[in-house]
Amino acid sequence: MLTFGIVGATGAVGREVVEVLEKRNFPLSKLKLFASARSAGTKLQFRGGEIPVEELTERSFDGLDVAIFSAGSGPSLKFAPIAARAGCVVIDNSSAFRMDPTVPLVVPEINPEALKEHKNIIANPNCTTIVTLVALFPLHKKFGVKRVFAASYQAVSGTGAQAIQELKRQVSEIEEGKPVTKEIYPHQIAFNVIPHVDVFLENGYTKEEMKLQNEGRKIMSHPDFLASVTCVRVPVYRAHSVAVAAEFERPVTPEGARTVLAAAPGIKVVDDPTRNVYPLAIHISGKDDCEVGRIRKDCAFENGLSFWVVGDQLLKGAALNAVQIAEILRKYL
Repeated sequence: MLTFGIVGATGAVGREVVEVLEKRNFPLSKLKLFASARSAGTKLQFRGGEIPVEELTERSFDGLDVAIFSAGSGPSLKFAPIAARAGCVVIDNSSAFRMDPTVPLVVPEINPEALKEHKNIIANPNCTTIVTLVALFPLHKKFGVKRVFAASYQAVSGTGAQAIQELKRQVSEIEEGKPVTKEIYPHQIAFNVIPHVDVFLENGYTKEEMKLQNEGRKIMSHPDFLASVTCVRVPVYRAHSVAVAAEFERPVTPEGARTVLAAAPGIKVVDDPTRNVYPLAIHISGKDDCEVGRIRKDCAFENGLSFWVVGDQLLKGAALNAVQIAEILRKYL
C-alpha cells in the first residue's frame, strides 16, 4: 500500500486524479492533497470521507511514496526535485521534464518499460500527444510510420478549470445579449474556433504543435518521426479530437488498420460512417479509452492512411495516464 500525494489537487486535472484513484480502487494507505496557499483548507471527497487540501511546502513530501503533479511547469520545476530527493516518485503532468533525456516520458500502452529507468521523476506526455499516439503507435509497429499531418480540435479543459468557466460564461452572455467578456483566451471561444494553442515559436508553429513530433519521437523511440500539426481550440468542454493523415513505410489498407487497432490496448474502433457512427467528443467524455474512426486510405500518400481519434483530455490525456503509470510503478517500489 502506497502513501500518495496530489499536487494541484484543486485544479481540473487534480480533481480528476482524485476521482480516478477512487474509481480504480488504487491501493493506497494515505492520500494527501496539496495546492497553493489560496486553495489550502478546501476539502475534497474521497472514499466516503473528506480530505483537507494543504499548502504545498518543501516538507510536503516527507513519507510519501508517489506524488502526481498537476500544477504547471513552475511548481514542478521547483518542487519535483525536492520530492525526488525525499524519496518520493513524481509523476509530472506539466511540460517541465518531458524532453529531459534522463526522465522517462510514458504512455503505458506504448512504452511501460521506460519506467524501469526512472530517477524518481517521470513525465506524463502532452494530452494531444497521448490521444494521437494511442491510435498511431499500433499502426507504427505494423506498418512503420514516417510522418503525419494532423489538426487537433482541443477542448477548453486543456487550459484548465477557468477556461471551462469562461466558455460557460460567454455562452450565457451571448444568450442574454450581453457583451462577451474575455479573460483566458485572446478571442471569444463560445461559438468560435481559435487556431492558437500555446505560444508561437520562430518557425511559425506553436509549442503545442511541436509536441507531437518531439514527444512522439521519444515515446515511440522513433527519432526520424515527422509531424506537421495545427492545434485549434474549440468550444467543447472536454475531450480532444485529432484528424490524422499518416504516411507509412509499408502498404496499409483500412481493413488492415482496423484489425490492428481492434487488438490494441486503450483504443476502440468506432467506424461505420454509413450509419453516422464515428468518434465524438460528447460521447467520449468520461470514458477511459480513446476511440478511432473515419479510417480510410489517404489519397495524397502512396502508403497513407487517414483517421479521426478522440480522447478525454482530463482522463487519458492527463489524470488516467498518470494513475496508470502509478499502477505500473507499484511493481518497482
